[in-house]
Amino acid sequence: MADQDEKIIELYFARDEEAIRATDKVYGNFCTSLAMNILHNKPDAEECVSDTYIKVWQTIPPKRPPSLKTYLAHITRNLAISRYRKRHAKRRGAGLEIPLSELEECLPAVEQNTELKEILNDFVVRLPELDRKLFVGRYWYAYDLSVLSKAYGLAPNTIAQRLYRMREKLRVILTEGGYSV
Repeated sequence: MADQDEKIIELYFARDEEAIRATDKVYGNFCTSLAMNILHNKPDAEECVSDTYIKVWQTIPPKRPPSLKTYLAHITRNLAISRYRKRHAKRRGAGLEIPLSELEECLPAVEQNTELKEILNDFVVRLPELDRKLFVGRYWYAYDLSVLSKAYGLAPNTIAQRLYRMREKLRVILTEGGYSV
């Protein structure tokens, strides 16, 4: 996959429009699925993916991401969250609000904090594999508990309990680190 990513990135550096077609062929379903998890609306998700391709075209070059899939996920997720917030500014729905509100309980309110990012990365890396997959699935990919339940063969309430315990551990780590929660 790394060779394929490198070829696609080279197309972007050559300013060859084939780069967008290749990106869509390899990662289109992945990006659409990620956007759908957040937006729960196919036209919005498709528009978000199109916006992702525009953003990638505008940023490569000069950027050369080490992982094209991760780069695409980051851009797609951020665009989908922005679109979701615009659509739901005046009403709170059950979509993305639930996973984000779960994390709000243990994360300090900060805009950009490199130290917090490092703490979160370290926290996730140290989790057992299943917990790491559940945490990332819920809070990065915004998967519903029922989706995680089917994927990992656990009852939704079991997953909810595991996520709660992980958030509590994170809250302790952040409190001990001097962050106000």
